[in-house]
Amino acid sequence: MTGTTRVIVGLSGSLSSLAALYHAVGEAARSEAVLVPVAAWNAGERDGLRPLSELEHAARRRLDIAFEQAYGGYPAGLVIHPLVVKAEPGPALVGAVTGPEDLLVLGAATRRRFDRLRHGSVARHCRHRAGCRVVEVSPSALLTRLELPARTGAPLPLLGRA
Repeated sequence: MTGTTRVIVGLSGSLSSLAALYHAVGEAARSEAVLVPVAAWNAGERDGLRPLSELEHAARRRLDIAFEQAYGGYPAGLVIHPLVVKAEPGPALVGAVTGPEDLLVLGAATRRRFDRLRHGSVARHCRHRAGCRVVEVSPSALLTRLELPARTGAPLPLLGRA
């Protein structure tokens, strides 16, 4: 399956997106798929004075930081094609899908209900438009994996290969 199947993961910098990254890396390793981490960016009202190149760089840095936090850098042994897209998160993630054999991994929404009503749900957008399987990973899945090592002082499982 190498090169044809892709595991796409949205990275926002939240704990949910780190849990999604960890799940996506494991899926990509198991299926020998290409890993496509996606960081979406867009100039909002409060960013009006910042140069677009600065906003794009911040999104790229978000990808690097997520991998640094989860694995100490980009994991070896995987084909990784990072994608930084000027778009809202939902359309950016759906746009990264190339076919029904892809897997789209998202962090479960943790925003308050009012925010989801006002901004819409990225997960809902992706489920309705992606044309591939969509998996939502909650941050509790990540916290569960970290609980025992944190209590015993063992190495964190995120720093090794998935």
